[in-house]
Amino acid sequence: MSRIKKILIAVSFLLLVFSLVAVARILLQNYDEQRKIEELTRVWEKESDKGVGEALPSPTITKTHEPVMLPEFQELYERNPDIAGWLKIDGTRIEYPIMQNLQDAEYYLNHDFDKKKSKSGLPFLDEHSRINGSDILLIHGHHMKSGTMFADLLEYKKESFYKEHAAFEFSTLYEREEYEIVAVILSKVYRKSDDVFKYYRIEKASTPAEFDSYVQNIKKLALYDTGVTAQYGDKLIVLSTCEYSTENGRLAVVARKRT
Repeated sequence: MSRIKKILIAVSFLLLVFSLVAVARILLQNYDEQRKIEELTRVWEKESDKGVGEALPSPTITKTHEPVMLPEFQELYERNPDIAGWLKIDGTRIEYPIMQNLQDAEYYLNHDFDKKKSKSGLPFLDEHSRINGSDILLIHGHHMKSGTMFADLLEYKKESFYKEHAAFEFSTLYEREEYEIVAVILSKVYRKSDDVFKYYRIEKASTPAEFDSYVQNIKKLALYDTGVTAQYGDKLIVLSTCEYSTENGRLAVVARKRT
């Protein structure tokens, strides 16, 4: 065997070893992150099942006439007060805490619940969304190749999937809410100079006219007709994730709070 061939074999072997190590590291990281999510879900479900879900006073809330925190948030809030809500879509893997760090809007793009570095991060509220002060709550979440975070939102491209999952649950610290889907859209992140509707510019939908225009533009982009619409005074949630059929592509699920 020639020396060159031996060198090529050795290099190929080393590349194979490095590739296997890299794959093993990714698998272990995914497993560890999933294990942490499952632990958070167990805490949530355990407390949610207690006392038929009655709200309990929070040790962090002492003022008279202040709302009381739902029991399922008590332990999680004490562990990390950045938790703003909990999202659950039945029939999918989407069951996660929704986070918001007011000092760093994109903090949970790459941090987990315990504020450790994480490739998956956690779904988080947009900087222009406030649980108790916004008509539109925009929630960002990664589309992970492992199928975690907001990857299952891509199933909503199919109308048949929507029909079986037309609503989802979202709880704030103080209230359990249910949302019905208005539209599923495909869009992208545009340049600032592009004169086009940008679904993620929710700060541009604060007046009645702007809100109604926002909904009309969403309906124009809808992949199919859900038969549900919204008007000023309704509260919307927009679940947003990456969609790779186009450069900087996004898929968004827009839903209205049921009253």
